[in-house]
Amino acid sequence: MEKNNIAPEIYQLYDKYCHGSMKRREFLKRAGMLTFGGISGLVMAKALLPNYAKAQLISFTDERIKAKYVEYDSPGGNSGKMRGYLVQPKGKGPFPAVLIVHENRGLNPHIEDVARRAATEGFLAFAPDALYPLGGYPGNDDDGKVMQKKLDRDKIFIDMKNGAKFLKAHSLSNGKLGVTGFCFGGAVSNYLAAELGSELKIAVPFYGTAIKSEEVKKIKSSLIVQYAEDDPRVNATMDEYKKALTAIGVDFKMHIYPGTKHGFHNNSTPRYDEKAAKLAWQRTISAFKKHLLID
Repeated sequence: MEKNNIAPEIYQLYDKYCHGSMKRREFLKRAGMLTFGGISGLVMAKALLPNYAKAQLISFTDERIKAKYVEYDSPGGNSGKMRGYLVQPKGKGPFPAVLIVHENRGLNPHIEDVARRAATEGFLAFAPDALYPLGGYPGNDDDGKVMQKKLDRDKIFIDMKNGAKFLKAHSLSNGKLGVTGFCFGGAVSNYLAAELGSELKIAVPFYGTAIKSEEVKKIKSSLIVQYAEDDPRVNATMDEYKKALTAIGVDFKMHIYPGTKHGFHNNSTPRYDEKAAKLAWQRTISAFKKHLLID
């Protein structure tokens, strides 16, 4: 089903399902009680559920990359030991390093695919799995969302920070670090921009809530901040963030993509906007190349 055929009310329900405590059964039940132009809301709701196999762009067997799961130490985090998906480009390196941070449901196949995409562009990409203390991404987003809510959110942020430090110090890294993330991962990217200071060169958060204004002053990196046009929850933090970033004089740009909804970069659901996603990714890769390549 085309995204333009899905009613706004179903998108709103889906947003509550993705970011709240609503479970899939309740989401589908409530959607099924609605009808739009003779089309059941249940049909629309099912169309919004992700199809990861169809959305894969880079195979894990792609000859341009080499991927594996690795563990790293994470003192102060949820378990002290973490795991992530490390993807290196073909060649000996060293490579510019990019941390890829998932949404609020663990390291699902889409985020692994994004890491592989980054690696095909010449970056050492690392995507930690916040759910590792509970056994790792369970194979579906519904259980993953529930699992992530069980973890201490502040400690997840620490686990991601330790993942960034692990990546920056990796033997295949050139020592220059960037980060990008989506939704929850966008919020983590904003957090890391402040928390890592000059250790981070560039952050590219996708539709992530901003950090508190008093924390912004710690940012030393450049930022490319990506927003969907129709995303009230996240965009409510935009103006204050822009004001705080302007006040400290860091290099930043904010892009709002017309006609898009939260999650527009994720090509596994109809929220995906191909034109906006490709432009946003092009801007992301261009920024990484500008700030992370060896001089």
